[in-house]
Amino acid sequence: MTTMTEAPATTSASRMDPALLARLTGGLGDRRTIEKICADFGQLYSDFLPDVFHSETHLNVQVGYAGCEMGLMSDLIAEIGDDCVVADASLRNWCPGFLLTCGNAFVITLMEHMLGATADTIEEPVQRPLSKIEIDMAVMVFEKIASVLKSGVNAPGGFEAIIERPVNAEDRPKPAEDEPDQYAAAFRMSIALGPVETEFSLIVPQRALLKTTVVFPKSKGQQGKAQKEWAEQIGEQVRRSQVTLEARIKLQTLTLRTISKLAAGDVIPFFDTEDVHVDVSANGKEMYVCEFGKSGANYMVRVKDNVSSDDEILRHLMS
Repeated sequence: MTTMTEAPATTSASRMDPALLARLTGGLGDRRTIEKICADFGQLYSDFLPDVFHSETHLNVQVGYAGCEMGLMSDLIAEIGDDCVVADASLRNWCPGFLLTCGNAFVITLMEHMLGATADTIEEPVQRPLSKIEIDMAVMVFEKIASVLKSGVNAPGGFEAIIERPVNAEDRPKPAEDEPDQYAAAFRMSIALGPVETEFSLIVPQRALLKTTVVFPKSKGQQGKAQKEWAEQIGEQVRRSQVTLEARIKLQTLTLRTISKLAAGDVIPFFDTEDVHVDVSANGKEMYVCEFGKSGANYMVRVKDNVSSDDEILRHLMS
């Protein structure tokens, strides 16, 4: 007697609409509730983030709430565009994974201010990826954003947010195809420094937002470090950044006929006959005048003179 093979039983959960399942399990809220929570965060950042920046930099930063979007986290991340820097973050007892974003223009402008540029010389920067040194600045920008977040959520324990090293948005690794998606909300904040205005945002799973009561610290102006400590921290970050140097040595002039016949093993003499003059540059900017020589088994250059001052060198290396 032939028997029919029974199909695997299908659970009610697997047949359920994903949005309905998320709503029943606390992973999806109604629009009005989420909008209210995001607006509360907007008020928190509008009130307190300018104080954080002013107390540490003496710069006047304007911050305002720009609205929120809701949807799957992967879709919200895909919509942020390339002209920003992003960092994955977590805050113990509040949210195991959320995303911080900030427009590149703000980081570039802040870097220019901290390196001595005056307000009348600041212009809207060209949209481009951040350099390594500017990524170092983004680390501190996200630390300030996270410090306000920590002060405003009802997460027990008083833990600091853990922030992964920022990357240009285009360089953020794509999530694995089998990684579970979740419903999230992105609340956007405008942030302006002088004539330059852009946005930062937090993209947070709704499961965390729905458990959040935004609280407002009792006093302003008491967060962060002093201006001197901030400046020293930025200087240290800049000086620890890795920079690729290039050395250029002038060779003797040759005719086109001679150049066209050069082959492996041929030798082209240096232009200088005694101390060989070397120009050293970084990011296309000349920095030092050096002389060519040898130390043991290694060829090297010895600095003879600075082309630019220390401040000018730092400015050259920003981009």
